[in-house]
Amino acid sequence: MAANKKLGMGSVVATGVGLIVATSCLLSLGQGSSAIGTTFIISMVIACVINILFALSVSELNSLMPNITGGLPQYTLASMGPFVTIVIMVGGYLACNTMVSSAECAMFGNTIQSVFPQAGIPASVYCVVLVAILILINLNGVDIFAKVQDFVAYALIVSLLILGVLGTIKVGTGTPINQPAVLSSKFSDITGLCGLAFFLFIGCEYVIPIGDKIDNPRRKIPAGMVISLLLVLTFQIFMCIGFSHYTPWAQLGKSTTPHVLYGTMLLGPVGTYWMAIVSVLAVISSVNTVISSLAYIAAGMAKIGLLPEIFNKTNKKGAPVAGILLFGGIILVINAVGLSTSSSLSFLILCGCAFWMLSYIVTHINVLIFRKRLPNAPRKFKVPGGPIIPVLGAIGMAWMFWNISSDPAERTLIYIVCLIMVVVLSVYAVLWIKKVMHRPLFKPFPMEEVMAMDNDLYSVYHDPKTGRLRANIARGGVTPLGESES
Repeated sequence: MAANKKLGMGSVVATGVGLIVATSCLLSLGQGSSAIGTTFIISMVIACVINILFALSVSELNSLMPNITGGLPQYTLASMGPFVTIVIMVGGYLACNTMVSSAECAMFGNTIQSVFPQAGIPASVYCVVLVAILILINLNGVDIFAKVQDFVAYALIVSLLILGVLGTIKVGTGTPINQPAVLSSKFSDITGLCGLAFFLFIGCEYVIPIGDKIDNPRRKIPAGMVISLLLVLTFQIFMCIGFSHYTPWAQLGKSTTPHVLYGTMLLGPVGTYWMAIVSVLAVISSVNTVISSLAYIAAGMAKIGLLPEIFNKTNKKGAPVAGILLFGGIILVINAVGLSTSSSLSFLILCGCAFWMLSYIVTHINVLIFRKRLPNAPRKFKVPGGPIIPVLGAIGMAWMFWNISSDPAERTLIYIVCLIMVVVLSVYAVLWIKKVMHRPLFKPFPMEEVMAMDNDLYSVYHDPKTGRLRANIARGGVTPLGESES
């Protein structure tokens, strides 16, 4: 019985919070707070509400296509076809995760350098060494952080909550400072930072893959994601208020490790080492997970024909070599170039967020398409209010995309980066779909085929690129490839 025990609401919420929070979020929190003061809380509330609308939409998609491992790309493949899936969901989603993980890795080097400045070693050196080690570990099929990953994530969350509350009620060992809590209350300034605030709440969809392990997923998946987002908002609010009491706004805005700076101002050396140790472990754990998970996501996409088969090849240790080398290598190169300033880190995060928003917009549209195409299909959870919430969610995401940065020059540069990525991915998508997959660009895959693709036997009996039966099976044989006929 114990082996079949289902996860309760507490586990769902803990998983959701642990997946949303990362140390790179703290950079965005510091940047936003230092720009307009505690009114950044309003930006966070707006971003949180819009992300809650997304959580509801993705919950409906999960109820319509349960227990699939690919998540957002598979929903889109059944809704809009391979072109949008490759450009926005596969290429864009992998690209934005790589960008954000590069910023996360840079936080590791900056944290080590801030604690041990006397060593004189550039932050980028720490980052490159870390990524190289993690690549080797993943190539050997070893996840040395699997057992401690949840503990590290929760330790970071509890630490931030404690430090936030201590700073809010002014009971730290440090001396509170006198500075205005509000730097700007202009509506344009508040909305201009909603794109940055969005980054504080991304990732709730990662709860979906554990749906088959949850007791009463119809209620607990959407409720768990919403509660997770609200809990994250709560301790981010405490941290923002704590910043205003102990950390000079100008110093906070320039810091690449605002959590360590705040810990030092609040509790002295104890706060410095406390936050440094927890955040370093969290960064190592999360970057390791991203290198591994992106490689396996790419392998899954190769299995259903959306990426070259090389991504599905594994070494003797069972590790997807191409994905590990590609994504780990990109993170390594980006950090070797150097992400030493808070502005460069923030820019990288915002570029990743922009594509993340596009994938969330597509998710809302997927809900509307399936409502029209399959109105009577069974759904264990259906977003209330008809099309209102998906429409509002898509509009809200588009609005945050438009307000991705309060700096017009930076916003334009982010749009240019996104446009270049869309063009490159579009060229790849057209060539791949027409020359290799031999499928229409915008014709949706049958939902049952997409769901069947998750089964390992699908690629045995079907060509994953075209969806057609293997030649030897189509001729009337039933022996899968790789097995001898008697």
